[in-house]
Amino acid sequence: MSATPSSHLPVARGLLYLIVAGAAWGTSGAAASLVYDSSDLGPIALSFYRYLGGLALLLAVRKVGARKRQERAAAAADEPRRRRAVRLTVTGLGMALFWTAYFGAVDVTGLAVGTVVTLGTGPVLIAFGARLFLGERLGRGGLAAVGCALAGLAVLVLGGDAASVKPLGILLALLSAAGYASITLLTRRMGRAGGTDALQTTLWSFVIGALALTPFAVAEGLLPHAADLGRVIVLLMYVSAVPTALGYALYFAGAAVVRSTTVSVIMLIEPVSAAAIAVGLLGERLTAAMLAGTVLLLAAVTALAFAEARTAAAARNSLPSSV
Repeated sequence: MSATPSSHLPVARGLLYLIVAGAAWGTSGAAASLVYDSSDLGPIALSFYRYLGGLALLLAVRKVGARKRQERAAAAADEPRRRRAVRLTVTGLGMALFWTAYFGAVDVTGLAVGTVVTLGTGPVLIAFGARLFLGERLGRGGLAAVGCALAGLAVLVLGGDAASVKPLGILLALLSAAGYASITLLTRRMGRAGGTDALQTTLWSFVIGALALTPFAVAEGLLPHAADLGRVIVLLMYVSAVPTALGYALYFAGAAVVRSTTVSVIMLIEPVSAAAIAVGLLGERLTAAMLAGTVLLLAAVTALAFAEARTAAAARNSLPSSV
């Protein structure tokens, strides 16, 4: 997979990238739960391995597509070095906080509660940050879509089976949401300025995230002890490849051209994907609440996707035609 400079990506394709990324991310929580059940790896070590594996995969992709990548690198080279260093550092640390705290929340308070609190808080933080720092306005329709999305999340968590809601798990989920909000807002801000490259951003963010997590992962324990070590290795390879390498490359490309609050709602595809996995593969029962919550979430995602496409089309039509 090659990455196009974000500023040159059509909004419609950016929306598609985000939907695929959200579906891929939705599988990570279930994979993490299986890793916890099969080994003694903790959330920090799991995050470390996902970044290390994702980095190896993306380096291979970058090498294969080196010639095409050189043709696209001119815009990215124009980005000032200091701004690039700040962007990549903040993105890498934000990613490390996002996923490590999320995996910790899943470990402490369960997959459903950890996912819903993280993704339910994310749109609120991003909407506030986008208005404060980026001057983005959703309008009444957008606010209604965000409200519909939050209602869908509430139905999913309140209508499900009783869960053990633990304060530490909620705190970790809130920290995860803060990390998610920071990388979403920063990616959008840099995408507006142009000159960013999704593959380069993902690669360096993985490097920074892995380096930041290394001492904590070593302290937690890097070597997994499991009766079925092969299964654990396969799960780690999957987490590195699909929700990490693929998911983040698509996410950074799409988030650079789509409004921040819209990104946060589109990414609510993640709990929909997680619910589908729970029912289809893990044998969980499809309840009326799960169905209703999923319908509300998909309705919100669809409404904002169409609104974003209309906004982009209107912006293109308002540009003066060249003679």
